[in-house]
Amino acid sequence: MAGYDDRDGQIWMDGTLADWRDANVHILTHALHYASSVFEGERAYNGKIFRSREHSERLHYSAGQLDFEIPFTVDEIEAAKAEVLKANGLTDAYVRAVAWRGAGPDMGVASARNPVRLAIAAWEWGAYYGDAKMKGAKLDVSKWKRPSPETIPSHAKAAGLYMICTLSKHAAEAKGCSDAMMFDYRGYVAEATGANIFFVKDGEVHTPKPDCFLNGLTRQTVIGMLEDRQVKVHERHIMPEELESFQQCWLTGTAAEVTPVGQIGDYNFEVGSLTRDIAEGYEQLVRT
Repeated sequence: MAGYDDRDGQIWMDGTLADWRDANVHILTHALHYASSVFEGERAYNGKIFRSREHSERLHYSAGQLDFEIPFTVDEIEAAKAEVLKANGLTDAYVRAVAWRGAGPDMGVASARNPVRLAIAAWEWGAYYGDAKMKGAKLDVSKWKRPSPETIPSHAKAAGLYMICTLSKHAAEAKGCSDAMMFDYRGYVAEATGANIFFVKDGEVHTPKPDCFLNGLTRQTVIGMLEDRQVKVHERHIMPEELESFQQCWLTGTAAEVTPVGQIGDYNFEVGSLTRDIAEGYEQLVRT
């Protein structure tokens, strides 16, 4: 299978379309060395990106949290995403917008004089967790914890914040798991490496309070769906010992969509009726 650097197609870079294989950056790009990069993962369904504008607005917000300004407006980013889908002949696709500090006169930690770059790519991408949508994903428990918001801009979708997620997911896959659940710096249940997490107990839903990690757009969508169904949602701090008492569990994220969880460490969960209803309802919603 060809790598992501060796494909046919077009990638939008800094205002123009470039051939896929030519969409490159210099080795001394600041973001490569110091993680001065933010991104969005989005999905298009039937030619329409779900919550597209909110993704573009969050990209601008994340850049601001990392002390740089994207040189394209939200409207220009929206137009560019549409252009990328059209240029690649895609209607159902994953869309990746990424903004970063490029190569320039600065090559230390500080990089205020370096240009800010923006690129948008799109490709076909199936279920993030494979067949887990049917039987439930198996999760490891990560040794790494989500850090305090006093140490990082925890509500930015910044590339550097995913380093411990990569380590956690690699460790999980080595154990035969699909992903890993992470605790936060206080020891509360936080999220998976790239998805928010929900639990069901006695017909009510419990989900970690996003006070030190990203409040995902899919998470917000699913909470709205639950409220529309008159299901009580508790956004709160969840202790590890509570995992044993939950009957169902699922993950939410743009890539993950709504994915049932069958196991976290030594704890097992059923793929129950509420989990299936939310997963099916989300699939219908994004294609409306």
